[in-house]
Amino acid sequence: MAEKLNLMDTFPSLALNLAGGGSMTLPDDVATPYAMVLFYRGHW
Repeated sequence: MAEKLNLMDTFPSLALNLAGGGSMTLPDDVATPYAMVLFYRGHW
């Protein structure tokens, strides 16, 4: 299991598949230095 991020840690590179198709890479595809990422598992 990965370690949690602490204050002032750099967000690791993470490739995601988007629900509507396509993909994005965090934090490279975020245009601002500050962002909030919400992971929603969907309906089971």
